[in-house]
Amino acid sequence: MSQRTQEAVVVERFGVQAAAYLNSAVHSAGADLAALLALAHGKSSARVLDLGCGGGHVAYGAAPHVGEVVAYDLSQQMLDVVASTAAARGLANLTTQQGPAERLPFADHSFDLILSRYTAHHWRDFEAGLREAVRVLKPGARAGFVDVVSPGRALQDTFLQAIEVLRDTSHVRDRSRAEWEDCAARAGFAGANVTAFKIRIDFPSWIVRMNTPPEMATAIRALQTAVADDVRRYFAIEDDGSFTFDVVLFEFLAPG
Repeated sequence: MSQRTQEAVVVERFGVQAAAYLNSAVHSAGADLAALLALAHGKSSARVLDLGCGGGHVAYGAAPHVGEVVAYDLSQQMLDVVASTAAARGLANLTTQQGPAERLPFADHSFDLILSRYTAHHWRDFEAGLREAVRVLKPGARAGFVDVVSPGRALQDTFLQAIEVLRDTSHVRDRSRAEWEDCAARAGFAGANVTAFKIRIDFPSWIVRMNTPPEMATAIRALQTAVADDVRRYFAIEDDGSFTFDVVLFEFLAPG
């Protein structure tokens, strides 16, 4: 029997939903996206890596401000959508390349900036992905990572991981702020500037975007109803299942 890898699950889940992520309101806008893209402003000659580009919104936003953007993702179907959208928007300095975060096909010190949004919680080996980011950055260069973070408390964390994996079986883990900072330090990053956001998730579109099976969606709603009131309050769970995520922008520096 052939082994079904984590990478295969990610490609399976996201490839067929590429167009949905291109058109997603959560992914195409927001204060967290604006803050991440601000890191690219004033870097007109920079070579930028959009690490785990998904629908390409970071790459599209950065391209007008920098010299070159490489949109990198595990899903070739996602990359095909990004390439065609970039061409339609006249972004000639945006190219695509396929592969996993843990094995970047780029030379050491080959990027001036890394931007990454809502992808690290899918990485099979989180610290390996961070180490690779350090390796391909120029000395002293910056990386910005935006992701959902765990509250770090066991009860809320268990709930968060449960609804995430029920909605999307390619989910690995939403890490806490402390986990992010510890892992980044071990990977070789220096310093951390942190900006926190509360992002409201519209439950119906969240489920549709991932094409979550009805039985999984039903399980999420049942869990939302059954959990303790302090969990419901923390995530601001609404009558239709909509809720709030904690999202953080981490800014790290490569050594040197």
